[in-house]
Amino acid sequence: MSTIGPAPTELGSDRQVRDVVLVGGGIMSATLGALLTKLQPEWSVVMLERLGELAGESSGPWSNAGTGHSGLCELNYMPDASDSTKAESIGRQFHLSRQFWASLVADGDLPAPASFINPTPHMDVVFGERDVAYLRERFATLQRSPLFSAMQYTEDPEMIRQWAPLMMDGRTDTSSMAATRYEAGTDIDFGALTRALARSMTDRGAGVHLRHEVMGLSRGPDGLWTVTGRDLNSGRRFRIQSRFVFVGAGGYALKLFQKAKIPEICGYTVFPIGAQFLRTDNPAVVAQHEAKVYSQASVGAPPMSVPHLDKRVVDGRSSVMFGPYATFSTNLLRHGKLIDFFTTIRFRNIAVLLAVGIQNLSLVRYLLAELLASRKRKFAQLQRFYPAADPSDWVLVEAGQRAQLIKPDRRRIGVLTFGTELVTAADGTIAGLLGASPGASIAPSVMVDLLATCFPDQCQQWEPTLYELMPGLAAPVDADEHTVDRNLDHTGRLLGVA
Repeated sequence: MSTIGPAPTELGSDRQVRDVVLVGGGIMSATLGALLTKLQPEWSVVMLERLGELAGESSGPWSNAGTGHSGLCELNYMPDASDSTKAESIGRQFHLSRQFWASLVADGDLPAPASFINPTPHMDVVFGERDVAYLRERFATLQRSPLFSAMQYTEDPEMIRQWAPLMMDGRTDTSSMAATRYEAGTDIDFGALTRALARSMTDRGAGVHLRHEVMGLSRGPDGLWTVTGRDLNSGRRFRIQSRFVFVGAGGYALKLFQKAKIPEICGYTVFPIGAQFLRTDNPAVVAQHEAKVYSQASVGAPPMSVPHLDKRVVDGRSSVMFGPYATFSTNLLRHGKLIDFFTTIRFRNIAVLLAVGIQNLSLVRYLLAELLASRKRKFAQLQRFYPAADPSDWVLVEAGQRAQLIKPDRRRIGVLTFGTELVTAADGTIAGLLGASPGASIAPSVMVDLLATCFPDQCQQWEPTLYELMPGLAAPVDADEHTVDRNLDHTGRLLGVA
């Protein structure tokens, strides 16, 4: 049996009732586990992961761009340049994430922060009069918020060259360009962070079981959940009872919720979208790019496909990656099966799925074009950002598989969403996450919402510890510019990104 931390009892013969079972070994489960073992160290907590490693799916460092999503550069969070509501909400949530991680570093629960977080400015660069006008208005809107008041804006090609020299190398047409820059952005290795959070769990007595695939969830008349599955090493079945279950299984979350038969997901379905990135480790290229640079998505492209040229730091080594290029598969996980998507189809979600397909024909056309695109065409997209790019420097890498959430809608029958949704049963005994970005970046605040919903009786006694871990829960992180700067300085010093 593969385990992390103290060797627990063989699950197949274990009759102990657990307080919490976490299904999936990604950033969400690890965040909740780290929180709960901090708040209630005497509780028995078990994490079950089907792969032989943690963060082997979407939380892995090369399965995502590592952007500390905080509303600084993600243009898809502000389709209306005059409305910063979503960008501000995500910005506040990310400040809570910084506070949580910084508190764990200060307490010795997380290792040297450079192992998972590094300072990386966040930028936008747009081309053409229409997008320049949009970015100019977006900047003016964000300047009114304390969260973004330190953002810079320019339409001067020479200033853009100083901010992102790689993007101007070999560029002959510099007309109609604009850029914004925020110095205090970050690059995050969510794989390393996941493993560090899991280690903090096991240090406080939790058990982490690798190669344990959960295949069933059922609730008995006594109110306990029975979690069943298979130990993939021995082939033996296991059965665990738990008072609470968290489904952090990524693309498999909907399948497990369906097995649990909770009415809250009636009519829900998913649309799987994968991604690829071009990546270079050439030191001469990497040395010229110290930012994450986002731009506008192509017409018909899903919001998750906004093109970006990113500095990455993984295992202490810097790289640059560009993408994403959308892919399609009926797998719901990168290490899943082609039949996965079809196993989620039910009578009550067929009409929802068909309605979304009809409403999103431009997305279908976009995916077909992406699937048929040659490497030469993909490289041409990179050259819009980096005109002097040499094809021999870049390799195409597979990223994570995302199961985008489709929900029933009274007016439109069904609607495709691109965010993250916390799903909880009415009695609060089971919860989980559906959807994708910006989930990993705002995991701590999502888990605080989960605690308030699922553990209302304990939340009052947990408040002092929660406020110590995340002071922004007690007082607004964006009350004014001084508050924002003070939080950035405090967390930045502890996280080594100041």
